[in-house]
Amino acid sequence: MRPKKLLWRIYLSFFVGAVFAFIAVSAYVAASFNKFYQGWVGESLLQQARIIAGEISGRPSADAGTIAVLCRDLGGLTRTRITVVSPEGKVLGDSEENPALMENHKGRPEISAALKGAAGTSVRFSETLRQTMMYVAIPVRHNGEIIATVRTALPLSVIDWVLRAVYRHILAGIIIIAVVFAVLALLILRRITRPLENMRMVAEKLAQGDLTARVSDPGVEEAEALARALNKMADQLAERMRTITEQRGEQEAVFSSMLEGVLAIDREERILHLNPAAAQLLEIKPEQARGRTIQEIVRNPDLQKFVGDTLARSGVLEGEIVFYGNEERFLQLHGTVLQDAAGMNIGALVVFTDITRLKRLETIRRDFVANVSHELKTPITALKGCVETLADISSMTAPERENFIAMLARHAGRLDAIVNDLLSLSKIEFEAGHGKIQLEIFSISDVLRHVARNFAEQAEHKNISLEIDCPDDLKAGINAPLLEQALGNLVDNALKYSPEGTRVNVKAAFAENEIEISVADQGPGIEKKHLDRIFERFYRVDQARSRALGGTGLGLSIVKHIAIAHHGTVGVTSTPGQGCTFTIRIPRQGM
Repeated sequence: MRPKKLLWRIYLSFFVGAVFAFIAVSAYVAASFNKFYQGWVGESLLQQARIIAGEISGRPSADAGTIAVLCRDLGGLTRTRITVVSPEGKVLGDSEENPALMENHKGRPEISAALKGAAGTSVRFSETLRQTMMYVAIPVRHNGEIIATVRTALPLSVIDWVLRAVYRHILAGIIIIAVVFAVLALLILRRITRPLENMRMVAEKLAQGDLTARVSDPGVEEAEALARALNKMADQLAERMRTITEQRGEQEAVFSSMLEGVLAIDREERILHLNPAAAQLLEIKPEQARGRTIQEIVRNPDLQKFVGDTLARSGVLEGEIVFYGNEERFLQLHGTVLQDAAGMNIGALVVFTDITRLKRLETIRRDFVANVSHELKTPITALKGCVETLADISSMTAPERENFIAMLARHAGRLDAIVNDLLSLSKIEFEAGHGKIQLEIFSISDVLRHVARNFAEQAEHKNISLEIDCPDDLKAGINAPLLEQALGNLVDNALKYSPEGTRVNVKAAFAENEIEISVADQGPGIEKKHLDRIFERFYRVDQARSRALGGTGLGLSIVKHIAIAHHGTVGVTSTPGQGCTFTIRIPRQGM
């Protein structure tokens, strides 16, 4: 059980004693006031009865109707029930009920006492009014003879209501006195216990790490020595913690600012520390990883094996792994053992370097070299074969010569198209990189209509419906020839890959702060695995079909760089068997 504070032990004792005293006094005062008030009410009823008796004694010959009227009038004025009863017990008049319907009252205690010549008082439940009443009755005399009795009555509920109002005032006074007493007692006791409480709070702050907390002058001679000792201890502790914090802060700053991931583990392969870069690369949360084994946190067998090998060896270990998380990452690892001041092996340190971008660039470069070599080799080989064949032209027939000459022209044209696309792509990249591409406010609808005219014959030849959907007032800051070239490449691809009798939609519209221009076809579509690389140079989804249709493999790469030159982007969505939608997004700048 938690021990109680000294302040509350003393305070509760005083407060409970005072509350009992107040309750006892209040009960005595309430009982006395109740008795006094009931006596006062009885005396008031007696005085009213005497007044009414005087009125009736002055009219000895008054009939029952007159007395009934008198009772109602006086009862309304005094707000008291008034009843006049004959010596035989018959009710002659009543301020609230019909006397004819009331029973004989001779047996009522207060009436009996009044008929004997004395004032009678009674408190009981009234069957007529259905409530508890206080009754006071006196005799009415004429020439010394009792000719009637007058009874006055008041519901005790009225008395109770008045008493409750008085009790509320008494209770309010008691509460005020209790609150004042409680506050005064608390202030006095707080003055006594405050120095001890202050020392306790300072000790708790020091324990929680607040080394600036100090004990103020307690003002009590007995507590000053303890306060000085506590403040001295706090000064020494603050100095030592400051040194430790500075050293740790320097280490944390170094680790946090490193682009490489750093992972420290103990000999049981539990994680001691990892910096933000390591947490990001391994896709884990540092607060959840510390103290747990590497097998629990990272489910990668290659990394687990590397950590085990690092702990088992004494030198530096290097290696590469592939980490499969939200995305595929290539990580280069450097591991070494950790030693304490005594030279004991306490764990291992592993440094991660993300080489994913380098790997991807290397892959793209390798693919580009292979693709461009392959693209150039095919027409060059064909040209070489044609030249060698035509060298012996004398032995060839006219149709054969024409066939080889046509083949020579076709492959020369293909080679020329590849070179032109490469030069065009290089020019766009250079001018975009040096800010030489001029953007002007121009009508998007004019560009789309011009593209549609250029490919109308090709669309008609394949019986494909080429539809344009663009508001006439749609304008943006663009380079019209370049944008027309990009859209022409997209429309050309859509027409080439779409089957006959289908539809190609070219649509432009506002989309928040951008303008979206989309080209949608109903062709064979593109599988998801190709979508990330489709805008690379010479990348082909279907090598044989692309060459058969006369593509150079550079069209989509040109589209991408034209979109970048407009400070925009290009994307593609596709469902195999349902077609593709290529979308160029350019900002509405300059509008």
